[in-house]
Amino acid sequence: MTTLDPHVIGPGLLATPFTAAEIREATGSGLVIHLLLEGPDGPLGEHVNRFRGTGSDGATLDRWAVADPHTVVSNQVTWTELQGHAAFDAETTSVTTVTLQTPLGELNCQRYDAAHGVFWFATEYPGMPVQHESDGLRTTVLRIDKL
Repeated sequence: MTTLDPHVIGPGLLATPFTAAEIREATGSGLVIHLLLEGPDGPLGEHVNRFRGTGSDGATLDRWAVADPHTVVSNQVTWTELQGHAAFDAETTSVTTVTLQTPLGELNCQRYDAAHGVFWFATEYPGMPVQHESDGLRTTVLRIDKL
């Protein structure tokens, strides 16, 4: 009998850094993730992602810019969907283990160099990348708070 690797979600894809179950466990009853967006000329602003109403299948994800806290975009997400955001093509993506200095401290990360950007996933923070660069933009996690 073949055991399926829960990190691999489809043919031709690399293993994701975290499983849906690991993301669900790390999110717990909710998280607030503070992000900094930067362009080639400097900071573009801070944004917030908040996970609430967590359950066995997913959560409600609220997102807003700190400069405009009254414009909140909310949608339902599943843990499997979030895992899928880190599913990269095996033919065009390389993965290395690196240490990255971040606002969260020095982190051990899996770095995915993909056709559409570079993503750093910290082993101690299952979920979204702690840093992402694409098309001249950089998104960096500044802080993570448990609800």
